[in-house]
Amino acid sequence: MKKTLLAITSAAAISSPAVLAADSMSNDHGLYLGANYGYLNADSDDDFDDDSDAYQGLIGYRFNQYFAAEGGYIDFDDYGNSLAKASTDGYTFALKGTLPLNEQFGLYVKVGQLWWETDYKVLGFDGSEEDEGLFYGAGVSFDITDNLVLNAEYIVYDLDLDADDISEDVEDNDFETDLEHASVGLEYRF
Repeated sequence: MKKTLLAITSAAAISSPAVLAADSMSNDHGLYLGANYGYLNADSDDDFDDDSDAYQGLIGYRFNQYFAAEGGYIDFDDYGNSLAKASTDGYTFALKGTLPLNEQFGLYVKVGQLWWETDYKVLGFDGSEEDEGLFYGAGVSFDITDNLVLNAEYIVYDLDLDADDISEDVEDNDFETDLEHASVGLEYRF
């Protein structure tokens, strides 16, 4: 009995790495978590032009090797100048399409919705606004291991800030700003 148990245990121990490797090679679907850090360029025709950092956390699900859906939280930090300053954060939902180039590299595109909140100060007047906007972008992925992926992406978020509550003295209270986010990140696939 002990010899049989030892033989079964030994066989399982020897074969389990091969079984796990075969299982992870077919791991083209499932849950993943990710985090991105990158450079933010606030591009607008007003005083909110600036460069800053941005941080993002993601949770997603890969339906197959070509298609995924993901949600996230993004903090665009502070941007602007002494006349107009803003701080924006929000929640995202995106559809992600991937084109695998080989076993390790892939190209992807994202399109989605951003639900954002901005706290701003314009000419000494404080205000806050919540709204939604679209975003789109593209990236490249590199599989470090079967479960760990390195991503580099460029995403453009479209924000229209309607700052009506700041003051009657400011003629144009509508600010259209594109937040351009170039980032690198890691993704862990379960």
